[in-house]
Amino acid sequence: MELEDCAFPLVRRILRTSSADEAFAGANWGLLVGAVPRREGMERRDLLRINGGIFTTQGQAIAANAADDVRVLVVGNPCNTNCLIAAANAPGVPRERWFAMTMLDENRGRSQLAARARVAVEEVRDLAIWGNHSSTQFPDAYHATISGRPAPEVIRDEDWLQEDFVRIVQQRGAEIIKARGQSSAASAANAVIDTVRRIAQPTGELFSAAVPAPLRGGYDVPDGLVFGYPLRAAAPGQVEIVQGIEHEPWAQAKIDRTRDELLEEREAVKDLIP
Repeated sequence: MELEDCAFPLVRRILRTSSADEAFAGANWGLLVGAVPRREGMERRDLLRINGGIFTTQGQAIAANAADDVRVLVVGNPCNTNCLIAAANAPGVPRERWFAMTMLDENRGRSQLAARARVAVEEVRDLAIWGNHSSTQFPDAYHATISGRPAPEVIRDEDWLQEDFVRIVQQRGAEIIKARGQSSAASAANAVIDTVRRIAQPTGELFSAAVPAPLRGGYDVPDGLVFGYPLRAAAPGQVEIVQGIEHEPWAQAKIDRTRDELLEEREAVKDLIP
C-alpha cells in the first residue's frame, strides 16, 4: 500500500510472491533486502550460515530467470558475504554486475563531516568506504573533499578524523538500533536509491559500494572477495574501481583488518560457494 501511495512514476505493477523464480523473472535489477537479523545470543557465524541459505537460493533463481542484463544490489546483512554467496551461485551472471551496499555508510560519513565542518552535506564528496559493511569498515576521510578542499585541511583535528570519525561511522547502525529498537529503515532505503542512481546514471563522481575484487587493481584484496571500494561509473551500468589511492600505515592497517574479517566470513560459508 505504501509503495502505491508513493506514486512512483516508473512503477507499473507490484507483484507479491513467495517464489524466487517468479520474483526474478525478467528482472533487470535485483534488490536483495531480505535477511534474518542477528538476535541476542547469536554468533556472527550462525547469522552467516542462516542467511547463506537464503542467498544461495536467490542467486540460483536470478541466474535461471532474470534478464540478460540483470544487476544485483545486496542489502540484507552481512551484505558483503551474502553477495559473495549469491554471485557464486549465479555463475552465468558476470561478477561485475554484483554489488553490496556501503552507500549508507558513505551517507553517514558525509553527514558527520559536514556537521563537523559546518557546511552543507553536498559540499562533502569523494568519501570512500573500504572493506566490509560492519564495525571494521574504514571510512576514508583523508581522500574526501569538503568544498573542493581536502577534508583534513578543513577539519584540522587528526585525532577526530583518525579515531572519532571512524568509530562514529562504524557504530552508527548500532546507535540507530539503540535509539529506535530496530535497524535503519528510511536511511537504508534512501541509500539503495542513491546506489542504483550512481550506477545507472553516471555523474563522474566517486561513490561507494562493495564489489567482487578483480585479479588486478583490487588493492591486494584476494580475487573475488566482495570488498568495499571507491567506485566511478564510466557509462550506465559500467563501474570501475578508482585506482592509485595510497594510504598511510594507520589507515592501511584498518583496511587490512576489514579484509581479514571478510576472509574469515568466506571461510565460515565456504561450503555454500560452488
